[in-house]
Amino acid sequence: MSQLASQIVSGDRAALARAITLIESTRDDHQREAQALLTELLPKTGHSVRIGITGAPGVGKSTFIEAFGLYVIEQSHKVAVLAIDPSSSKTGGSILGDKTRMAKLSQHDHAYIRPSPTGGSLGGVARRTREGMLLAEAAGYDVVIVETVGVGQSETEVADMVDMFLLMLLPGSGDELQGIKKGIVELADLIVVNKADGDLKAQAKRVRTDYSAALRMLHPPLTSPPQAGGKEGGNWQPKAVTCSALLGEGIADIWQSVQEFTKAVKDSGELPRRRAHQSVAWMWKEIRETLLTRFEQHPKVAAQIGAMEKAVASGTLAPTEAAMELIGLAGKV
Repeated sequence: MSQLASQIVSGDRAALARAITLIESTRDDHQREAQALLTELLPKTGHSVRIGITGAPGVGKSTFIEAFGLYVIEQSHKVAVLAIDPSSSKTGGSILGDKTRMAKLSQHDHAYIRPSPTGGSLGGVARRTREGMLLAEAAGYDVVIVETVGVGQSETEVADMVDMFLLMLLPGSGDELQGIKKGIVELADLIVVNKADGDLKAQAKRVRTDYSAALRMLHPPLTSPPQAGGKEGGNWQPKAVTCSALLGEGIADIWQSVQEFTKAVKDSGELPRRRAHQSVAWMWKEIRETLLTRFEQHPKVAAQIGAMEKAVASGTLAPTEAAMELIGLAGKV
């Protein structure tokens, strides 16, 4: 693990890929090795801008991330993209096609794209996305983007692991203010109306205006006091902007917005508070998922769970009673 950690810190992309494969493994021995690796790399993490991007399928997330990533690299940054693909509920498989949708970015020396399956995890992200972000940071990537599977009821989990939550919308998708759940809009630090070109350009501007007004009502502005040496503090009011990822229009303005947001959260002290809260939430999520896994693997539970499921399905046993009996069988998980 020490050798692998050294290779990652030196920028070895193959070593980074091996490390992410290791942390995604469900084998107990691999998990022990992965935790040892993360412990060694932890001092090298925390220096990046973490951006979560979500939006309905077809909104152009991959096209936007490629255009945005290439622009950010031109500004002397290194970009890592953790792209999450939905897993099939029938086969457990996943297409993992994001590299083909970001062909130019995936070939750039200062970019790293890692598609991962959700593996059944809710929230639009994979279970080990947080660890993947830390590994990318240790490898020297100072802008880390998490692309979720798409807007859904539990899509907000990505907001609990990134600094900036970016919601992408389409113009011309009906009643926009009703089409997206209020909870997601409340969490958004920046709304990007993509495909603002051609016949949709005017409509995109109207959507931007509607959402800008909504964000002002939902979000108080983030302000910070003047800094040492008479420098102004950062100020940020969540807003909506338009862009055309296909034509590359508006990308520079979005990067400027990311920089303004980053300055505001750092100057106000919100960034360390936000990341501390996220670390605690991560701990409790790991506890819940680990306890559930151990419960399902408990010998007494494994021996009875099939019969319990049949009894519940046939209506001869109440689901709550079955759950209590199985928990009783497990004893100390």
